Amino acid sequence: MAVAILTHDAFPDRAKTAVGLLRYGDRAVHALVDRERAGQRVNEALPDVQDAPIVASMADAPEVDALVIGISPIGGEFDESWRDDVRTALERGCDVYSGLHYFLADDEEFARLAAEHDAELHDLRKPPEDLTVAAGTAGDVDATVVTTVGTDCSTGKMTASFEIRDAARERGLDAAVVPTGQTGIAITGWGIVIDRVIADYAAGAVERLVEEAQAADLLVVEGQGALAHPAYSGVTTSILHGSVPDALVMCHEAGREAIHGYESFDIPPLSEYVDIYERLAAPISDASVVAGMLNTRHLDDGAAADAVAGYSDGLDAPATDPVRHGVPDEVLDAIL
Repeated sequence: MAVAILTHDAFPDRAKTAVGLLRYGDRAVHALVDRERAGQRVNEALPDVQDAPIVASMADAPEVDALVIGISPIGGEFDESWRDDVRTALERGCDVYSGLHYFLADDEEFARLAAEHDAELHDLRKPPEDLTVAAGTAGDVDATVVTTVGTDCSTGKMTASFEIRDAARERGLDAAVVPTGQTGIAITGWGIVIDRVIADYAAGAVERLVEEAQAADLLVVEGQGALAHPAYSGVTTSILHGSVPDALVMCHEAGREAIHGYESFDIPPLSEYVDIYERLAAPISDASVVAGMLNTRHLDDGAAADAVAGYSDGLDAPATDPVRHGVPDEVLDAIL
């Protein structure tokens, strides 16, 4: 499937879904739609991922099968400045994939255009209708279950999950990511966006995903949010308890000291944060933080190496920047 990805004014730093698809997806990306970077190419802003031209609007994009909305603002709302691009995609017969809380299928204009032009609207955040509360049974699966957790939102939990999966596969293991967010679902084609699930059913939704994928040797459950986040800690707790993990991998962005978007809330000291996660997991699982993943994208090579070493010391566990340095044997050994 050939796709265009909408990233207006957000690529690459605030376009997590787009970056995930470019790095881990198996779809051929023929264009990014971003008015701020029109005329550039993806690799000018983000090397070492699938390259594509960047155009100002969907009207300028080459022929594709689908448009993917590759950004999700805080609150997951639809930005009306994107309407022309979605309209154009539908009029061209393209399917549209969205991870927003705003469901495109409920938009009267988009639903009409999709019907008229034989296109489909895929709202990735829409949960199944038959979810239930957790039964506490995810811990019974034979697979090793590892959950990525973080010090904040957008610290690399999704990236770490796919990098761990790929490293385990290179070692010959049957490894899978358990997607709990729209980006993971866009990449893999399955999963449940936990932040859209009724609170009573959220842990049960994670439990269902773990049990559906239990035939693998290693399941890497994609974390969301953070326990010290004033808005999203509930989602984090549901994933932590619903997955009943055997181990935790702590993700952080180098240099970040406060919760992004909530800068009056400091990120707790690392050793304290590890203790918070382990104590909250304890009633359900004896999982501990066994490894760390550090996002060093804003640092040069020397500073990045020093930051990873310091992060490892602070965790008292092996650590890496998985994009920059991969997942070395000592980190994967600790996770397994």
